[in-house]
Amino acid sequence: MEFFVEYAGFLAKTVTLVIAILVVMASFAALRSKGRRKSAGQLQVSKLNDFYKGLRERLEQTLLDKDQLKALRKAEGKAEKAGKKQKDKPAAKPRVFVLDFDGDIKASATESLRHEITALLTLATPKDEVVLRLESGGGMVHSYGLASSQLARIRQAGVPLTVCIDKVAASGGYMMACIGEKIISAPFAILGSIGVVAQLPNVNRLLKKHDIDFEVLTAGEYKRTLTVFGENTEKGREKFQEDLDITHELFKNFVANYRPQLAIDEVATGEVWLGVAALSKRLVDELKTSDEYLAERAKTAELYHLHYAERKSLQERIGMAASGSVDRVLLSWWSRLTQQRFW
Repeated sequence: MEFFVEYAGFLAKTVTLVIAILVVMASFAALRSKGRRKSAGQLQVSKLNDFYKGLRERLEQTLLDKDQLKALRKAEGKAEKAGKKQKDKPAAKPRVFVLDFDGDIKASATESLRHEITALLTLATPKDEVVLRLESGGGMVHSYGLASSQLARIRQAGVPLTVCIDKVAASGGYMMACIGEKIISAPFAILGSIGVVAQLPNVNRLLKKHDIDFEVLTAGEYKRTLTVFGENTEKGREKFQEDLDITHELFKNFVANYRPQLAIDEVATGEVWLGVAALSKRLVDELKTSDEYLAERAKTAELYHLHYAERKSLQERIGMAASGSVDRVLLSWWSRLTQQRFW
């Protein structure tokens, strides 16, 4: 027992020391950045054709012997030289701008997405294409509404938009996906969930049991309908449900506007479907992975991957690291609780 007491004391001192170091580092960074203008992020652009070419060449170097590799390079050189000798200038290849959106409950990736879209719209024409690789299970209505509005800018500019879904595009994720002129899904991706949900605990009876009062003061009849601590009324529940129904109707109309081929009342039930079934429901247009689609496009087009990277301060990086650790723990437990559904 004495050993455990000493070990607990040592552990407490260690944790305290680590926290103290982090606080000092954060304070030092705050002093350095005080008075400075916050630095902007940076748009990073990479050519995916070079990436695919590098994969192929690496495989060739491994599988072919020296003579075969030499012959292959010689043939490629001749073809390239012949192309340069052509009198007529070859037609410029169409451009494909590739974006990524990995959505959380707050659609935090919208901040980068908006800058990426602003940048590409300065050059993109109706002859080009935007491909969005989308992964999201949805989240806050207003957050995904803004993300969807960013994608709508592409459609309004007349630039073709293709949305690729490899894993999931549900609820707010599908709100974004439906804006694409073409939706491509992996066969077992999860799609749909065209519905609205809100849930919150209520501990009012527990508080009453321990003689604890909780007062809620509002100005406006429906300023607060349901609460966590106060006593909820039937009238409040009805108003809350009415708000959910209105939001759901707006969601349905939004999806139907961009995908009129859908039987909207049939699919707007909050259900989800795997890609194979989603194709029959017309939620998607084609079954294919994003890798397959982009590899095919790389044969005839120039592919550019755009990523807007925010510059983070030391405090933000420390906070993000701590938040990421908590998120990973919660995600691990959530996965364990839900994975049996798809076994």
